Amino acid sequence: MRRLNAWAATSDEAERGRQRTLELLDDGPVAMTRAHRRGHVTASALVVDDEGRVLLCLHGRLGKWMQLGGHCEASDSSLAAAALREATEESGITGLLLDPEPIDVDIHEVRCGPADGLPAEPSVHFDVRFLLRAPAGAQEQISDESADLGWFAPDTLPAPLASGTVRQIAPALARLS
Repeated sequence: MRRLNAWAATSDEAERGRQRTLELLDDGPVAMTRAHRRGHVTASALVVDDEGRVLLCLHGRLGKWMQLGGHCEASDSSLAAAALREATEESGITGLLLDPEPIDVDIHEVRCGPADGLPAEPSVHFDVRFLLRAPAGAQEQISDESADLGWFAPDTLPAPLASGTVRQIAPALARLS
């Protein structure tokens, strides 16, 4: 929460997301879990390679291309650590390099199942997004959560894209400079 408090948002929309996420976090640790049904904080990462391409997954359930990420777990030491864990699990790439400063915060409605496997219900993800750099020669592997993975130049992104996907690319690439 301290890092999100000090973060200088990369867009007006990201600033609104940052403020709303901080308000949600006032509810306490439960706001980091699926048990917090009015919404919960998630963590994701845009993986970028040395050529400036981005790794996107075609989400198996949603049928949209997006960055890698998901729900926080009790073992995650931070939101950035959760994003790194999720991206590593979903891409199969080891040795991803984490930039611990967020690049975006996106708030979106989803149908999200509770951790106990009950049917999905409407919820809201307060998604804090980070930049990960892929090591040279990284080879991705599709996980159970994705229908496909692919590297894309920012000017040739696939469709359909999840909302907020494009907004995080410019801040990520600027961070690489």
